[in-house]
Amino acid sequence: MVIGFVSVRDSVSSRMAPTTPYTEDLAGRDPIDAFRDTLARFRALVGAWSPSDFDRGYAPGKWSARQILVHLAQIELGLGTRARLALTTPGYVAQPFDQDRWMAREGTLGAREALDALLAIGAMNAAFFASLSPADRALTFSHPEYGAISIDWLLHQMAGHQIHHLRQLERIA
Repeated sequence: MVIGFVSVRDSVSSRMAPTTPYTEDLAGRDPIDAFRDTLARFRALVGAWSPSDFDRGYAPGKWSARQILVHLAQIELGLGTRARLALTTPGYVAQPFDQDRWMAREGTLGAREALDALLAIGAMNAAFFASLSPADRALTFSHPEYGAISIDWLLHQMAGHQIHHLRQLERIA
């Protein structure tokens, strides 16, 4: 399955921005700009929270703020690595993962450590993605669930994903 495109122009090129599960969250913004802005907003929003603030969820039965931060750090690590592997491994096929099983493996990571990891890996990813040429961003790889996707699709997904979870943390605040 090839992922579709929306009628929003990507500011990096004249291509149409790809449609991802988080397209609505990104709302047509440039993904690199959104990436950098969202990382700064995470720091500003939760930087002064008390330990008990991180235990709250945005709705009954949903992840706590700490778990959201752990999840975000995991995604930055996993999908940033996926992009790097796709760019350096001919015929790369992404390995899907189960986010709940990942979360279960990080049950003792503290909220401050998760925030630090998110901000550090996010900054690394933002610089990495900003350094890519249009040809790099157009490179495709295979994903068992999504089919052929591009680095640009992955970037748009990651930027929208950050915004999606930022809104959850804002609800907790």
